[in-house]
Amino acid sequence: MSAFDVDLFVIGGGSGGVRAARIAAGYGARVMLAEEYRVGGTCVIRGCVPKKLMVYAGRFADEFADAAGFGWTVGQPRFDWGTLKSRRDAEVTRLEGIYDANLIRAGVEIVPERAVIEDPHTVRLLKSGRTVRAERILVAVGAHPVKEPAVPGIDLAITSNEVFELESLPERILVIGGGYIAVEFAGIFAALGSRTTLLHRGDRLLRGFDDEIRDALAEAYGQRMDLRLGRTLRRIARQDGGLCAELDDGSEIRVDQVLIATGRRPNVDGLGLDRVGIETDGVGAIPVDAYSQTKVPSIYAVGDVTNRANLTPVAIREGHAFADTVYGGRPSCVDHRLIPTAVFSTPEIGVVGHNEAAAREIYGKIDVYKARFRPMKATLSGREERILMKVLVDCASDRVVGVHIFGHDAGEVIQAVGIAVTMGATKADFDRTIAVHPTAAEELVTMRVPEVTKHPVGVG
Repeated sequence: MSAFDVDLFVIGGGSGGVRAARIAAGYGARVMLAEEYRVGGTCVIRGCVPKKLMVYAGRFADEFADAAGFGWTVGQPRFDWGTLKSRRDAEVTRLEGIYDANLIRAGVEIVPERAVIEDPHTVRLLKSGRTVRAERILVAVGAHPVKEPAVPGIDLAITSNEVFELESLPERILVIGGGYIAVEFAGIFAALGSRTTLLHRGDRLLRGFDDEIRDALAEAYGQRMDLRLGRTLRRIARQDGGLCAELDDGSEIRVDQVLIATGRRPNVDGLGLDRVGIETDGVGAIPVDAYSQTKVPSIYAVGDVTNRANLTPVAIREGHAFADTVYGGRPSCVDHRLIPTAVFSTPEIGVVGHNEAAAREIYGKIDVYKARFRPMKATLSGREERILMKVLVDCASDRVVGVHIFGHDAGEVIQAVGIAVTMGATKADFDRTIAVHPTAAEELVTMRVPEVTKHPVGVG
């Protein structure tokens, strides 16, 4: 008889934990998973999935406006927040049910309680007081948004968790932050009709992205909302039935909601890591090796709680690699160097590989191919927008080391491009690929001369 109740106990029912549990169970492991809130994690319940549905909702405003240029007569559109909220929430509930069903079908036992670590092989369920002995423990508890800086009145603000609970569309909203979450929600609220201010302490949005992409986003957002860079929040106070946000320059912004999107921290408080001697790093993340193993051999961690690359697909891949390594007899580790990613701003951003500054530092001599042009659709709609594409090439090997896209459907395009770049495609491989015409993406395979801004024939 085994000395353990289960082979694997997973703490956290988000993307990484669910994938690890399912794959491990598929290899024959006895798996138990504890989730204190809702199975699906941040991404499914209050993150990328419901947010993307809101992005789609906001983009209809542009579609209605553009239709006239193509001969359509469209009446005055009217947006109803309640309809969007109810349908969005219903879809989230549907997906949660699918996650539950898939775990059960795989043979995973789901426990709807908070679990904490007691020792290297024991977890305690807080609600029932039950203890479970496990040969291995996987921590996949993710992260939570923080309200920073801790200025007076910060408790009056909401985060990306509470934003999904709003019962009405705020007429005026202040979004604070410069990363993915701030940029995306600012774009959503502006598109849905809120008078939106995006405040960021830095001189550019999206730290770590290519500077030209960052500048293109600032230009576009400056036309869609009140964009304030290089400014910080001093305090928030209630005023006239709303909120008054005072900035460091003494100016005031009166709004109905303040959304803080300045960062996230791993969910490690009270988890019991101290009981087994696991010390977190400066931001609270759990240190792990390439195979997601902590300093305690029986305890592993994946996803945002490790603060390696805080993206849902990365957590899924880490969870899968853990199960393959430990239960499938196929040692696997995740390469975090080349990760395709998208920012669902409007216009959208898609990136894989290095930005230009990093590529020059790493490879020395690089060729930069650029195309900036007006999309074909805009020629009839009359919309003033530009698409920007950059391809970065290591001169020594001719390998493509970075692709950056700013424009419609950039996320869809970069997923396909990410395959080529991950496989080590060269500029010659791009050049010999036949273009799909007429598309915006064809520019990626028709750029011939470095550092020349091109325009497709007859467009823009």
